[in-house]
Amino acid sequence: MAEPTAAPTALPTAWHRLDVFLARLRPHRAGLSLLIDALVIVACWNITYLFRLGFDRWFSARPGYDAWVLAGIVTAYLAAFVAFQVPRSLWRFSGFGEIKRLTLACALAGTASAVVVVSLGLVKVPRAVLALHPVVALMGVALVRIAYRMLYEHARSRITGGQQEIRRAIVLGAGGAARRLLAGIHQQGWIVLGLLDDDPAKRGARIAGVPVLGTLEAVRDKAVRGAATHVIVALPTATAEQRRRALALAAESGLPVVTVPGADELRTGRSRLERLREIEPDDLLGREPVQLDEAGIGRLLAGRTVLITGAGGSIGSELSRQVAQYAPARLVLLELSEFNLYTIEQELTETAPGVELVRLIGDVKDLPQLRAVMARWRPQVVFHAAAYKHVPLMEEHNAAAALRNNTLGTHHAALAAAEAGVERFVLISTDKAVNPTNVMGATKRAAEMVIGALAARHPGTRFMAVRFGNVLGSSGSVIPKFKEQIARGGPVTVTHPDIIRYFMTIPEAARLVLQAAAIGDTGQVMVLDMGKPIRIVDLARQLIRLSGHTIDEIPIQFTGLRPGEKLFEELMASADATLPTANPRILLARISDTGQSLPTLLSEIAALGSADGDAAVRALLLAQVPEYHDADNTRPAGA
Repeated sequence: MAEPTAAPTALPTAWHRLDVFLARLRPHRAGLSLLIDALVIVACWNITYLFRLGFDRWFSARPGYDAWVLAGIVTAYLAAFVAFQVPRSLWRFSGFGEIKRLTLACALAGTASAVVVVSLGLVKVPRAVLALHPVVALMGVALVRIAYRMLYEHARSRITGGQQEIRRAIVLGAGGAARRLLAGIHQQGWIVLGLLDDDPAKRGARIAGVPVLGTLEAVRDKAVRGAATHVIVALPTATAEQRRRALALAAESGLPVVTVPGADELRTGRSRLERLREIEPDDLLGREPVQLDEAGIGRLLAGRTVLITGAGGSIGSELSRQVAQYAPARLVLLELSEFNLYTIEQELTETAPGVELVRLIGDVKDLPQLRAVMARWRPQVVFHAAAYKHVPLMEEHNAAAALRNNTLGTHHAALAAAEAGVERFVLISTDKAVNPTNVMGATKRAAEMVIGALAARHPGTRFMAVRFGNVLGSSGSVIPKFKEQIARGGPVTVTHPDIIRYFMTIPEAARLVLQAAAIGDTGQVMVLDMGKPIRIVDLARQLIRLSGHTIDEIPIQFTGLRPGEKLFEELMASADATLPTANPRILLARISDTGQSLPTLLSEIAALGSADGDAAVRALLLAQVPEYHDADNTRPAGA
């Protein structure tokens, strides 16, 4: 994607320039505060003489040693200010606490100065001047701070249009995106202090009046950041790896990090470049997106009827969005949650007005309803995303519910699809189905076995499954949880310091599912090459840093592995026969035919009563799913 043409730049106002000037002074705040206070104390000494002696004698009647006395008094006041930590305060937040410290410091310094002057017998210094000067000095230093705060708040209201704090940014990137950003960001209450870019040709240049201060790595330098309150990453056309490097450098600044929308968001019109947003899961992954066979997917979906179960869930809703982009004739949304169904229906009504939507409240465990739905709407393609996926929740007290929904529900949906002559049925599976150590993974592996058995029995329908790892940003995933914990001030909870997971984003997962439907053959599991696994604790640390905090401020707490949880996940079982596909990022794992055990498995699931507990479900899964075994949270050698 080519960089966008630079837009006309809206020049910053005089108030923006004033704030930039003050921001450049803030790194030297303590020294400047003492210097200004010293000048105020000197001015107040002369004002006190003027008040005591009048215009005619205020200068001529002073003793010859008055300058030395004044120097000692200034030293005493500055020492008192340092003792009371006055130079460390922020003038723009001056209030009662600051005035209280100034009062104590002036009283102490004034009293000490008067005692020393009297003790030394310097009788030509008027006693009234010694008595009045602390009061006048207090008024002077307080007035300076009040005036600064008034100026700052007026500037803030002119810059931000309200009472919110002025936001000053260092921008990573000095290309076309930065030019467009600068054209509108001032109107949103932002002040850009400088740009950083690795292009040597831009070093020392000025873009819309903003200097290029150095390379991206210069964001680590406190002198370069100055009084910045945020770091903005403005690299929408960079590769995923380049963006991840920029985010890592920005995180080291200790400032909150925001970014401009990515290239996909700009291309599809979902956002505008000047609409800054927080860091999203897509930004953290740092992997190039899966390249799709757009023509093949278009032939599969355009003008067809597509049914999605679990259409309001994290994966199901994204599938609905992406399927709608290929202009199906009809999109049937089957969802158990009324609220989730309403939410996705409202969104698609606005974004895809040309697609006929059929909104159905339904349960995949209800076989008669599924048969009626398939018979009435006659979908050509079915995406089966309805599932319970939360591992610890399914492990304790909900094992039977997971088995019925994930395994029996898959059989019902697939059987109804086959009976209705559906062309393709795609099961959304998980890496937890590989050598499962928990109920959720075992029920999904059993669902894959169901698909394999039905593929052999119903050759008229292509049955396939898509297996991928954890989805960043989905409901119940670590990213939303970590963000909530950081917003509350921590701690951020991680189960184990060595736990690792494969990750992908919700849009990437949905793209993989569409690709599987286009190129997959019956009886196959399609697996995405998800790159290297990510340590969960590293992800937590990065989110903490990107929020502008340190590990000391937001600690990480290790809570221990939860029931059924592994330290690592696998995408392929050792017994799986893997084959390449036309897409180098996708591999195939052929599912073995388990037709002989399928009737036994289904009959035993149906026979489970409400009184049967988790132990009975585990016993059934251990008997019917060969790969399922008790949790083993140790990493095998060489893994």
